[in-house]
Amino acid sequence: MLRKISLISLLLSVSLAAFSQESRHFTFHYAFTVKNLPPGKKVRIWIPAAQSDAYQDVKVFSALGDLPLKRTRESRHGNDMYFAETKHLVGSELHFDIEYEVTRRERVALRQSPQLSTVALTRRERLDDLHADALVPITGLPAELAVNVTQGKTQPLDKARAIYDYVFSTMRYDKTGKGWGRGDVLYACDAKKGNCTDFHSLFIAMARSQGIPARFEIGFPLPADKHSGEIAGYHCWSDFYVDGKGWIPVDISEAWKHPEKRDYFFGSHDVNRVQFSMGRDLRLSPPQEGKPLNYFVYPYVEVDGKDYPNISLEFSFKDVGSVM
Repeated sequence: MLRKISLISLLLSVSLAAFSQESRHFTFHYAFTVKNLPPGKKVRIWIPAAQSDAYQDVKVFSALGDLPLKRTRESRHGNDMYFAETKHLVGSELHFDIEYEVTRRERVALRQSPQLSTVALTRRERLDDLHADALVPITGLPAELAVNVTQGKTQPLDKARAIYDYVFSTMRYDKTGKGWGRGDVLYACDAKKGNCTDFHSLFIAMARSQGIPARFEIGFPLPADKHSGEIAGYHCWSDFYVDGKGWIPVDISEAWKHPEKRDYFFGSHDVNRVQFSMGRDLRLSPPQEGKPLNYFVYPYVEVDGKDYPNISLEFSFKDVGSVM
C-alpha cells in the first residue's frame, strides 16, 4: 500500500520539523562488494535507498556500481531502492558505492503542537499497521502478555506506555547465542533477550494485539560521541499510532542502553540515526523470486533466482564540518 501524503499531512510534517530541537548534518557512505560470483549467471541486486521525509533531508551525492543502477519503489510502504541486473555475469565480483548527505532532525512527538490531532490514518493504512507479520504474531502469547500488562488501562497511550515499560524491563540487550536479530516475537518472549529488532518486534506485536497500529523502521545508528567512523551494522526502532495524536516514536533498545533516557525514548527519536526503510515481509521492486524479506537494510542479491549472501559490507559516516 503506497502511503499517499495529503496536503494537510505534509503541512503538519513541516510544522513538526519546525518544532524539532536538534539536528545533525552528515555524509553517509553505503558500499558493498558481492564476492565469488559464478560467471555467466543471471544476477539481480536490490539496494535500500535512504529518502527524505519529515525528519530527514537526503541528497544523493553519487550512486555508482559495476552494473547500471535504476531507482525503483515498492508499493506497500513506499520504500525506495536501487536495482541492478545482468543476464550473463562477466567476472566474479560486483562493487557498488552510494554516497549521501543527510540532515537528521530530532523527533519529539508528545510535547508538540496540538495540531497533531488532525492527522488521520486511512482505513487501509490502519489495517496494514494492525496485521500480523510472519515473525510478529498478534494472537497467542504476545496478546496474552499485552492483556496482562495493560490491565486497568483504557487509553491507547497508557496501554502503549505499559507495553513499552514491559519490554524495557523484561528484555535484555544481548547478542549472544542463536535466534536473536530476526525480530522473532516468540523467540523474544522465550529468551527475553536480543537486539533492537527483537525489542521492537515484541513491542509491535503486543501493541497491535491491543488494537494500536504500530510500524517497524530500520536504518543505521550514528555514535553520539564521534564525528566520523565506520558503522558496524543497522539499528531499528518503532512508531505507534494514537487517534488525535498521530504517530509516536519509541526506541526501547536505546532506552535499555541509556536507562536515564527511558522517558525520553517513549515519544522521541534522537538525531543519531538515518532511516532507510519501513516494514516487514517485503516484496521488492521489481519483485524478487525468493520469499519476502524479513526486513530491508542490507543489499539483497539473487543468482539465478536464489538468495546469494556472500556480500562484504562497508558503511561509514562523517559529520559535515568535522575534522578527521
